[in-house]
Amino acid sequence: MPIRFNKLFDLMKEKKLTTYKIRKENIIGQATLQSLRNNEPVSTETIAILCKSLDCQPGDIMEFVEDS
Repeated sequence: MPIRFNKLFDLMKEKKLTTYKIRKENIIGQATLQSLRNNEPVSTETIAILCKSLDCQPGDIMEFVEDS
């Protein structure tokens, strides 16, 4: 998929939001977190939840990368 979430994990590290805290506080589910790790599709609701949690915009956590 041409959407990559690498920026998300960099921002999480910068803001000290761990995957443990995401799971513990039920911010998003484990399956959704795994989808993000694998650059698989997620809902816009998930993007909105992450943006609210990280105080950012969608472009801060994902990017379009054209397939070669």
